[in-house]
This record gives sequence, C-alpha cells and structure tokens, in this order.
Amino acid sequence: MSQIRVLLADDEPLVRSGLRAILESEPDLTVAGEADDGAAVVSQARRLRPDVVLMDVRMPRVDGIAATRLLGQFDDGGPAVIVVTTFENDDYVYDALQAGARGFLLKRSPAEDFVNAIRTVHGGESLLFPAAIRRLATRHPAPGGRALAEANLTDRETDVLRLIAQGRSNAEIAAELFLGVETVKTHVRNVLAKLGARDRVQAVITAYESGFIR
Repeated sequence: MSQIRVLLADDEPLVRSGLRAILESEPDLTVAGEADDGAAVVSQARRLRPDVVLMDVRMPRVDGIAATRLLGQFDDGGPAVIVVTTFENDDYVYDALQAGARGFLLKRSPAEDFVNAIRTVHGGESLLFPAAIRRLATRHPAPGGRALAEANLTDRETDVLRLIAQGRSNAEIAAELFLGVETVKTHVRNVLAKLGARDRVQAVITAYESGFIR
C-alpha cells in the first residue's frame, strides 16, 4: 500500500500531537514531519516532499497564507494544502483558498474528516463547501469580476462551472448533464484553464466574485 506523506503545520504542539495520533492510526497515512510556523513549513516541504500539508492559518512570523502561496511556487506545484482553522468564517481562510489551498477543515472536525480530506486532495480533488465559500466571498471585494467575462466559456462549460459551484462531483455532473465522466473531466480542465484557476476551489471563488453565482 502506497503511503500518503503528510506535513503538520501548527504552532500548538498539542494540536500537532493530536493530528499525528489520528493519522498514524491509518495504514495509508504517515506523518512526514512537523512545523510550527510558515517559514518552517516551506523549508520542511522542500526537504521532505510531503504529499499533503495540514496548514494552520494563524501562525507567528510567516502565516499559513504566505506559506501556501510559497508552496505553490515549487517547480512541481508543491504539496496539496488543507487549511485547518478554528472558525469557518475566518477571513484568513478565504485568503488561503485564493492562495491555492485545496480546501479547509475546522479544528473541531471529527477525526474521520481529516483522514477523508487528506485522501481526497491526494487523489486530485478539492474540498468544496459551497455555502461557506459563498459566505466568505460576499464579505470581500470582487477582483475576479472580469475574469469570468473574459474567459469565453462555452455554454456547456458554463453549465459545468455552475454545478462545480454547487459542490457536485464529476460523476454527479455527468449524470445531471447526460455526459460521460471523461467528457466532464475535459470540460472541468477547460474551465480551470480558461479561468486561470489552479483547482475547483479557485474556480468557485472566481464564480462568486464575478457575480456568476449568487
């Protein structure tokens, strides 16, 4: 069984030890290392090459947002980042998602949510919580307003983006639009490319900021 290597980034040792206990009880997950601030995250990630980073947003010196942005500049795109936060409506979460995080989890989430989230992003998917993203987006200016208008999405790509924003999986989109899953994957790739979005989360943020989804 291949191992998913996870880097734990949090300035609280108790939080890191709790997450380590959760992950090391799973046969396919291993903790590659720990970091207590954003600068250490970047150096550890460069040295250890983890697959996934569980990233606390609020850390001293270099915060999780800046660290997420720096990880995205790695030649290979860097590890998948899951933001871990205390409050769902934390403005820092929105900034981290814009910086390239694949999704977020609340620190009070059940252990199985952390395990499933790591497996999800490692598989190339994103953690989409449309209602939470909508609440966060309405509290921010809309820098992506023109991005969608200038993307020249086809009618089908527009349909796909709308369903992505509802949190639908590729299989669910395929069933809704009477398309094959591989065709949907092609449309999703085209949508991301045209929007200049790294993943589905960033595409949904652009959709809300543009006023496409209200």
